Amino acid sequence: MVRVKRGFVARRRKNKLRKRAKGFRGGLRTQSTRRKIAVYKAQRHATRHRRQKKGTMRALWIARINAAVRLAGTTYGRFISALKKSNISLDRRSLADLAANHPQDFSKILESVGIK
Repeated sequence: MVRVKRGFVARRRKNKLRKRAKGFRGGLRTQSTRRKIAVYKAQRHATRHRRQKKGTMRALWIARINAAVRLAGTTYGRFISALKKSNISLDRRSLADLAANHPQDFSKILESVGIK
């Protein structure tokens, strides 16, 4: 039989894993089997955490809105309810940005909703 050298295809695959394992500690970076497992696991965690980040950001926006609304003397739930009743359709991200960076504009929204 003729010997087959698995030249650049195998090397390319190994180098791809080597690049992805950059920054891993100890044997997870140097030993090929452990490196492969660590990279697969890291990719799995990255996928899950991309989904979790969306919920974390929403919780942060709600906390910022709640803090700004409490200064006006009401609660987050009452504020959101008043927004829906007055047909103001601003998402939580933009409301949180207004509350943190533009308090004058946020207070105008509070007045238009009927709070203050």
